[in-house]
Amino acid sequence: MSDVLDEGPFFHGTKADLVVGDLLTAGRRSNYRPEIVMNHIYFTALESGAGLAAELAVGDAEPRVYVVEPTGDFENDPNVTDKKFPGNPTRSYRSTEPLRVVGEVLDWTRLTPEALQAWRDRLVVIRDVERGEIIN
Repeated sequence: MSDVLDEGPFFHGTKADLVVGDLLTAGRRSNYRPEIVMNHIYFTALESGAGLAAELAVGDAEPRVYVVEPTGDFENDPNVTDKKFPGNPTRSYRSTEPLRVVGEVLDWTRLTPEALQAWRDRLVVIRDVERGEIIN
C-alpha cells in the first residue's frame, strides 16, 4: 500500500442499508462483473462518484451514499488510475482493509433515468470487450 494519497472526506456508494459504525469489507461480488469476487473495497473522495456507484449497484433497494473512513492503508484504484485516466482525477481508491461508515449523505444528486440507462448500456459494452478487465 502507499502513503496517504488524499485527506478525504471519502464516500462509498451502495444499495446496502448501513448504520454508523458498520464496516464495509472486501470479498463481495463486483457490481460491474458479478462473476468476480473483489479482493478490495472501493471508495472515492468525490460524492458524485459514490453516487454513480450507488446507482449502478446490483439490487432493487434505494441507492445510498455513505461517508466512510479507511481503517488501514489504501491505494489508487488501478482500474481507473493511469490505466484509463492519467493520474487520479476520479479520486478513486481501494483497500484490503475495511471502511468504517461514519455518516450518510442524504442530499446527493441522483442521475436522471436516461443518464442511468446510458451508464448501464456503456457497462454492457465494456464487459463485452477486453478493456472491461478488472484489476483485482
